[in-house]
Amino acid sequence: MNNQTTFPADADRDAVTAAVMEHGYALIHDLAPDLVAEAGRELAPYLEATPFGSAGFLGARTRRTGALFRKSVAAQQLAIHDMVMGVCDQVLLPQCARYQLNFSGVMELHPGEKAQVLHRDGDLYPFRNPYPATLVQTMWAVSDFTRENGGTQVVPGSHLWDESRKPLEQEVISAEMPAGSLLIYQAGTLHGGGANRAHAPRTGIAFQYSLGWLRQEENQHLTNPPEVARHYPPRLQALVGYEYGGPYLGFVNGDDPARLLADDGYDGPALRSRPDIDAAQARVPRFRFEHPGEEASEQAAWTL
Repeated sequence: MNNQTTFPADADRDAVTAAVMEHGYALIHDLAPDLVAEAGRELAPYLEATPFGSAGFLGARTRRTGALFRKSVAAQQLAIHDMVMGVCDQVLLPQCARYQLNFSGVMELHPGEKAQVLHRDGDLYPFRNPYPATLVQTMWAVSDFTRENGGTQVVPGSHLWDESRKPLEQEVISAEMPAGSLLIYQAGTLHGGGANRAHAPRTGIAFQYSLGWLRQEENQHLTNPPEVARHYPPRLQALVGYEYGGPYLGFVNGDDPARLLADDGYDGPALRSRPDIDAAQARVPRFRFEHPGEEASEQAAWTL
């Protein structure tokens, strides 16, 4: 166990955040075993009805399903867990007025599945590594994660590497943790599902959070329409899109998107922003793209 990156359930959020920022990831053992188990039970029928993926990145022996909040009340609570929100506040809010839910999914790796190619989820966006944190990713262990059953592989420190650096075999670790535990990592960290050489599936629930001014990977607005999201906890409603991403970002009919969930519909003057959103945006620095010399296309960097 690495004492710098592995924590107990009652760990201090600042310490967990420091590990995510310095090492690119953190493991929190036994953080929510009962809630994770309940989410696993609620999602099991949907996984059973899901076919395996095609060979390649998604895995020929892996089942994946999304839109979790419509399928599991426990998953709703996991997505807004206090520890996760606390880390997201510290990692993402320096770059945005509000962050958002980027992706929800459950992955079940069956015996015989091959290791996934190591990748950075932040590569969704055209930033060259290293770059400021655009995403915070979480993986909740529904089953025990071990080296043998395909526990997520992580490359510590790779969020700070130059794009061209490739990991050595000995630099890749397996995020081993008991069921109910959490792996949390950031956009630039190289990672991937491991090979399942065991005799039972390995199941994990993943949520990603992104800067509020980026396009979401999973279209949360279509996945969670008003008639569905109306029944979610308020914190989750905001995360999936019923909140401004910043001043003038995300309004509906010139007004607060949260009005779509109000029983009385639109009431009062239309607001394309709010004072609290304006204040939050005021503390976010302006970012500059720098294009040094003739190597601009290769070396574009996001700097403060």
